[in-house]
Amino acid sequence: MLSLFRYHGKAEKDLARYINNVFGFYPHNITLYQLAFTHKSVGTKKLNGITISNERLEYLGDAVLSSIVAEYLFKKFPTKQEGFLTEMRSRIVSRASLNKLSMKLGFENMVMYAKSHDRHAQFRSIGGNAFEAFTGALFLDRGYNFTYKIIVDHIILIHLDLDDIEKNDTNYKSKLLEWSQKEKHKVEFKHIGTKGDGFQKLYMIQVVVDDKEYGQAADFSIKGAEQLASEKTWHQMEEESQDI
Repeated sequence: MLSLFRYHGKAEKDLARYINNVFGFYPHNITLYQLAFTHKSVGTKKLNGITISNERLEYLGDAVLSSIVAEYLFKKFPTKQEGFLTEMRSRIVSRASLNKLSMKLGFENMVMYAKSHDRHAQFRSIGGNAFEAFTGALFLDRGYNFTYKIIVDHIILIHLDLDDIEKNDTNYKSKLLEWSQKEKHKVEFKHIGTKGDGFQKLYMIQVVVDDKEYGQAADFSIKGAEQLASEKTWHQMEEESQDI
């Protein structure tokens, strides 16, 4: 087992200690993980204008995580058909699921990003990205087999309830659209404004059902705002005893 003595400076040691406490291993290349926890809002720019942040690791981690979850589900459910496996994988690696997972893991205290006034609202939009970037860093540092074991042993088996995931669909936008198509209702996602600029820009979305205004939400991505507004709308309609 590696020790903290191989890391230089308090920041490296704190990060290595956190990774070991949560995931049960010490990194070989700590720089990869530092990059994974660096949001583009605080990334440094090179002479060619490229921002050094976790975006490339996020891209890699997205593919690796999807592959690991697919393999795990394939082995876990040997009699289930492709449609079931695809839907389960989609729910597990959804942005909403990864955002909630990142909060459980304490990523909020590890990710470096430009702080806004609403810290928790901002973090919801970057926590899942950071988890994907972490997966990419882990893959580059230790390879696929090691990454598979970490994700399965320390994420899936500890933090995910597959029975609950199978029974409950948390993609409220998808649920809302399916309901509207089935029951012949008109659903619109209206972009009603923005707040801030640059990396601090919030997109505000209003859900309108049959010309009636429902849930309103803001997020640092339009898709994120649509999901949050859809969730508010769904619960509001449930309270109104709508047939959903």
